[in-house]
Amino acid sequence: MFRRSLAVASLAALFAGPVYAASVKYDAALTPASEVPPTKSTGSGEASVTLDTATHEISWDVTFKGFSSAVTAAHIHGPAAAGKNAGVVVPLGNAPTSPIHGSKKLTSEQEQQLTAGMYYVNVHTKNNPSGAIRGQLMKAE
Repeated sequence: MFRRSLAVASLAALFAGPVYAASVKYDAALTPASEVPPTKSTGSGEASVTLDTATHEISWDVTFKGFSSAVTAAHIHGPAAAGKNAGVVVPLGNAPTSPIHGSKKLTSEQEQQLTAGMYYVNVHTKNNPSGAIRGQLMKAE
């Protein structure tokens, strides 16, 4: 009887498959008004970052348009609350074109900062080298 129960439990585990980690999505609207200090940029954009909690890897999709000068760089910055500036955490490319896609593994500390809402996406242009548009990454509803 015990062997039969063990066999049934083993089969159930086999068919149940692996346990999957959660994917948590973060979004940001990228605007000139969110820059610190705000800019008069004509650009706009959106960022979506997905965190895989099992692998601690983020993947991103960033789109932007409408700039009056060339895009020179894009980054994820942190840790900083909205209205504050911080250094680059994840470079998204030099002279990138929209859309930007990529992925990177985060450290435990970086993952905690992301989940605490302390990261933002910034797109830099020739006319606004410190940042033309920006958006704070917040957990998607």
